[in-house]
Amino acid sequence: MAVKEAGAARPSARERLLAAANELFYNEGVHTVGIDRVIEQAGVAKASLYNTFGSKDELVRAYLETRHASVTQRIMQAVDRYDTPRERLLAVFEGQGELFAQPDYRGCAFARASAESHPGDPAERAAEGYRRWVRDLLTELAAQAGASEPEVLARQLHLLYDGSGQAARMDHDLAAAAAARAAAADLLDAALARAAAGRTPTAVDK
Repeated sequence: MAVKEAGAARPSARERLLAAANELFYNEGVHTVGIDRVIEQAGVAKASLYNTFGSKDELVRAYLETRHASVTQRIMQAVDRYDTPRERLLAVFEGQGELFAQPDYRGCAFARASAESHPGDPAERAAEGYRRWVRDLLTELAAQAGASEPEVLARQLHLLYDGSGQAARMDHDLAAAAAARAAAADLLDAALARAAAGRTPTAVDK
């Protein structure tokens, strides 16, 4: 009799629940999908969900945390491909473009979940945490690139980042990230020119 090869361990209940939540919540919405559908797709007992996460809200939070980790990894892999501060900053949009190119891309998971959320609930807090990460990253990279007021530039770039995501989702525009990168390069060059000239950004710049 053949002996089964070791190493193909079955995913844990937590892993199966998160995989099911990731597919269903992202494709259909965190409130549209009931907990019974997640349990059925994961192939676990209802008690497993409550023993693992405690509530649907906590499962939503964990689902968004996995999304945050996935996006972070993709963006940072793009950033770390470059050595110069300018290219590292612009690489944020390259990483975003790689996300758009995924066959299952349906828009920003955080924007989708936040649109269904209530003030203060786990989905809204997760969305706020993700947006804070994006803004902090852009601010840090803008400072490293030499912008005199990195927070101002980061805010402008964040608007491009958001708009790029909307265009990719609503217009099915796979070139949105490339267009955003080109616009970001113009904003960065203008900010560096102001810094070189010792000029403080005006209200129009901001």
